[in-house]
Amino acid sequence: MRVADKVRSPCVSICALDDDDICVGCHRSGDEITRWGRLNNEERLEVLRNVAEREKKALIHG
Repeated sequence: MRVADKVRSPCVSICALDDDDICVGCHRSGDEITRWGRLNNEERLEVLRNVAEREKKALIHG
């Protein structure tokens, strides 16, 4: 797979984990961040779905 075909990281260069081990910048868990480079596109898309849910919750409860 070409690099251009890979799902890109949601990193926004604001790297800080909150008390729940979720990055305040990209909303990925510490584990998701660590594993990102080894994930295939399908797994990356699943992480991005989780990120979207976390972002929604942050907006509602933030």
